[in-house]
Amino acid sequence: MILFLVSVHFASSGNTDRQRQSLEKAIQRDVTYCYATTGRYPKTLDYIERVYGLTYDKELFKVDYEIVGSKIPPTVTITQTEGEK
Repeated sequence: MILFLVSVHFASSGNTDRQRQSLEKAIQRDVTYCYATTGRYPKTLDYIERVYGLTYDKELFKVDYEIVGSKIPPTVTITQTEGEK
């Protein structure tokens, strides 16, 4: 029984890691596409959500999206919330 619970914990943890990686790739893809088509980076994460249709579990992840300059890629930090550790 203990082995089963440990296995479930690690499987769940691995799934969360994959979700985080997928979210990171989706944001980078949208940021790159926006820059390629408009010549500037998206100003906010909300803009990416509205214009490019980005969706993610906001109860599971917090995304910090920081603009440094108009020609410098934004800094994106994704952290897992307490939702599912």
